[in-house]
Amino acid sequence: MNNSAIKIDNVSKTYGSLCALKGLSFLVPKATCFGLLGPNGAGKTTMMKILYGKAFRDSHPGGSISIYGYDPKKNELEIKYISGIVPQENNLDEELNVVQNLYIYAKFYGLKRKLVQERIEYLLDFMELSNKKKVPIKELSGGMKRRLIIARALINNPRILILDEPTTGLDPQVRHLIWDKLRMLKKEGVTILLTTHYMEEAHQLCDNLIIMHLGEKILEGSPDILIRNNIENYVLEIYDKENGNIGIGKNDVRKEVAANRLLFYSDTFSFLEEISGLCKPGEYYLRQSNLEDVFLKNTGRNLNE
Repeated sequence: MNNSAIKIDNVSKTYGSLCALKGLSFLVPKATCFGLLGPNGAGKTTMMKILYGKAFRDSHPGGSISIYGYDPKKNELEIKYISGIVPQENNLDEELNVVQNLYIYAKFYGLKRKLVQERIEYLLDFMELSNKKKVPIKELSGGMKRRLIIARALINNPRILILDEPTTGLDPQVRHLIWDKLRMLKKEGVTILLTTHYMEEAHQLCDNLIIMHLGEKILEGSPDILIRNNIENYVLEIYDKENGNIGIGKNDVRKEVAANRLLFYSDTFSFLEEISGLCKPGEYYLRQSNLEDVFLKNTGRNLNE
């Protein structure tokens, strides 16, 4: 039995002289969360738009897309019928209230009124918005709007949920609530495709992910494996790069410069602990390496890299 929900093979996309995607390939198993990470301009949103038919891949030999057996170029409506989309920007109808937004969206799927009523009640409860049914969109907080957009994306009981930076700008409480709901959806069999700039979010949710840069895939794997295979175990951040001579002579230490900070990476905690002893309290931070370290090492620390 084919366990793949999404199969991307050698997909490219150009806009004039700009190559947004360069031979991108990846596989998303059913009922998993797959992440697309990368700096702005890496091609994440372009890939998402191609999946749900808002853009089309370049026509060239070997490039193909399968979403539960459907090709976006040929089966755009079929894919939309089994998908839920959460775009980067909030696009609710602000002239309507919460329930009205959901009812209008449900009409696109031709759902019977009784089923729609049951589905709306369930989703509002699921996203903890039941007490906001009649509230105008203009009166909702940013977190409530994002939860409503996710509820709207689930109105058709989709097999695939596509989330483009779903928690940007939200406070930690709302972010964790959304994470919990997404985990529940995955357990129910929903396949989730996620783009995010929050490395913690990717680590919390993604079973596997790719890191993209300039339209290309540069790393792929589970968050833990990517950390284990692509970065040293520990990092010491020193907040004043005037301490540049600290750590010289430690062969097991790799140094990076980032703005006014120094970062020392090593698999040996005692080496970094010894270096930190040369700094004053409050001038350093000694910690385990994380997914953000992997991301920055491979995509660059400067905005123009």
